[in-house]
Parts: sequence; C-alpha cells; structure tokens
Amino acid sequence: MKNFKELPSVPCHDGIQYIYKAENGYGASIVQHQFSYGGRDGLWELAVIDHDGDICYSTPITSDVVGHLTDEEVNKLLEQIDAL
Repeated sequence: MKNFKELPSVPCHDGIQYIYKAENGYGASIVQHQFSYGGRDGLWELAVIDHDGDICYSTPITSDVVGHLTDEEVNKLLEQIDAL
C-alpha cells in the first residue's frame, strides 16, 4: 500500500501539501490546513490532478475535491488514481 506521507511536502496556508504523480499522467494534491475540508480536524483533502498539475474534475474517482479523509483513505485513493 502507498503511504503519501513518504512523498515530498511543502508548506501550504500554515499547513502542509503533498503532491503525488502517477505513471499514467494523473496525480493528486493532498492538503491539510485551516481552509481545507477536514483540515481543522486533522483530516485530509485530496484533488485529482492531470499531467499539467491542474485539478481534474472528470474522473471516476470524483468530480470535485474529496475532503475529511483519513490517512488510510488517502492512500486508497492514490491506488485508484494509479488504476486510471
């Protein structure tokens, strides 16, 4: 199973952001900060991104960002992104 916390991270709005890039051209932005869905509760928000780094709103995974995620839920979504 993947562990997104092993990815490089950068500061983001007094929180943290991880960027995942899959071999298929998709990826994910994973954030936790005061403005993210669930960030104030220690949970994560994930957006599927395309090969240009833009949010992709047309995948079977989601048509928007996904918030209020646990670490395990983020890792499972990364596996789904790999399968796109």
